[in-house]
Amino acid sequence: MKMKLATQIILAFSAVILLSVVDSYTNYLLSLKVETNSKFLSKSEDIIRNSNQLHKSIIEMQGAFRGFLLTDDTTFLENYHMALKTVPGLYKAQKELINHNQEQVAILDSIFIIHNLWLEYADQIIRAKKNVILRLSPEKEYLDLFENKLKRQVGKKLNDRIKVKFDEFDHSEYLFRNLHAETLKNSINSTHTRSFIFLSLTIITGVISVIYIVMLITKRIRKMVTLAGDIAQGEFRTLHDTRNDELTGLSKSLNIMSDNLGKSMRELENRNDELNKFAYVVSHDLKAPVRGIRNVVKWLEEDHGASITPTMKEYLDIIPERTQRMEDLINGLLNYATVSNKTGIEIIPTQSLVEGIAHFIVPRNMTVDVKDLPDVVGEKMKLEQVFTNLISNAVKYTQHDTGLITISCKKDDHFYLFSVKDNGIGIDPQFHEKIFDLFQTLRKENEKESTGIGLAIVRKIIEEQGGQISVVSTLGLGAEFRFTWPRRKSIV
Repeated sequence: MKMKLATQIILAFSAVILLSVVDSYTNYLLSLKVETNSKFLSKSEDIIRNSNQLHKSIIEMQGAFRGFLLTDDTTFLENYHMALKTVPGLYKAQKELINHNQEQVAILDSIFIIHNLWLEYADQIIRAKKNVILRLSPEKEYLDLFENKLKRQVGKKLNDRIKVKFDEFDHSEYLFRNLHAETLKNSINSTHTRSFIFLSLTIITGVISVIYIVMLITKRIRKMVTLAGDIAQGEFRTLHDTRNDELTGLSKSLNIMSDNLGKSMRELENRNDELNKFAYVVSHDLKAPVRGIRNVVKWLEEDHGASITPTMKEYLDIIPERTQRMEDLINGLLNYATVSNKTGIEIIPTQSLVEGIAHFIVPRNMTVDVKDLPDVVGEKMKLEQVFTNLISNAVKYTQHDTGLITISCKKDDHFYLFSVKDNGIGIDPQFHEKIFDLFQTLRKENEKESTGIGLAIVRKIIEEQGGQISVVSTLGLGAEFRFTWPRRKSIV
């Protein structure tokens, strides 16, 4: 059993999505590692900064202590007492930062113990020195301390031990910091590598899936497109498709459509042939009695001319006009019915075509300005009908002695835009659409020149060619008929 196209497409996209999910999850796990190491490094900077500040405060205490002993100036003790308040807070903050590392906690506790020993040592000497300065006690106590402790560098040894502990603490922190920095670097590199691998796999899988699906369906779709094009050109054939998927249904639909259209076109051609025959027969049969009526009127005038009263003469004159109008209507209907008949496609020299029509239709006392018209490809007889009707229409509704008819053309990528413009009586905007309907005319019904079919024929021809026609006019200011004609590159 062959797999459906939808199933194949879903499987291909599922593979791509699965790779994307795995890639996203892997990157998420790696990002957690990166975040953890980044936080540690940020925290390590705080630890180092706090360690330096704590060590600096202790050194400032030691410096203030020495300055007081050398100068007996109690102002040095201000920094000493300030540091007494600062150091415990820094110690507490540092301990909170390193509570996860028992080795560093032990070193920090050692520093604090040694610092407290130094404080006891310093407090004894400061108190004895102050008493000597204030003469509250004999100098002997201070000299004993000086000889037994200060001279023996008890304080210096404690300070050296504090410095060693701080160096040990900082070294330990830098080791941890370098370890996490290396881990962070490896995590980032690993993230980049895995992302590149999964991205490459996703792209490769996607490209392979697309190529497979395209190769699978393109050939068949191309055949269907060709079939659809043949159907559009009137070649109603069918397509043989043995696969059992969604495109098979489309193939079957196209085959059914082709069969139905073929049958419909054959029926339509048969009916058109019958209609043309009927139109010719009806035209002939209708024209015969019309001509008979006209002949009877002529015979009446010849045989009874002396006895015909003026009133009867007036009535008899109306009959030929009406019968002529009837014959024109019959001819117009016949022309309208046969507009869809195909004629040969050829290159049409529009300039000479329009000039020839104007020569035979336009009176000599009217002016015709034919601009530089292009050669077009199409059915010459139909384009000739269009220009003949439009130029005749301009002649009918324009004063001959001052009449001007201008015929021009513009073009774009797909159409020629022709214009037939006159300076005649114009058309009220309310009739701009109505004049293209059958039997619609702006002249009185008894005027033989107008049947109301000419513009209907023009619109039918143009629309069957794929173009459009419109009129731009204001009553009393002339009219301009514009129509588009498709541009064909060559004769098919």
